[in-house]
Amino acid sequence: MINHVSIGVRNLAKTKAFYDAALKPLGYACLSEGETSLGYGKDGVALWISPSDSPVPADMKSGLHFCFDAPSRKSIDAFHAAALAHGGRDNGKPGLRADYDPNYYAAFVIDPDGYRIEAYCGKAG
Repeated sequence: MINHVSIGVRNLAKTKAFYDAALKPLGYACLSEGETSLGYGKDGVALWISPSDSPVPADMKSGLHFCFDAPSRKSIDAFHAAALAHGGRDNGKPGLRADYDPNYYAAFVIDPDGYRIEAYCGKAG
């Protein structure tokens, strides 16, 4: 349904280091890089990032977050560790969320600009 999402950030280089590390375990990479944008995805760009003097303010009550499909639970663990090691903040450690679904395994982090991101896998075990 959604072709892509675009977000604005304060520091493109810092953001690139964060997303390169956090998304790699999920199988995603920077597929497009220029002075004014970064594009992440697998087969095509689905997340565009560009510099902005006024990114969307972080608001934990807004409900806004971006969820990335993950190939395995192990990749979610690696996503979470890499995100924290590259300037992210924990917003929910890797684990089952049985209240969502018996196989809902996810981790939640906050990127350097305050965007909430999630990695999710619905495969059993």
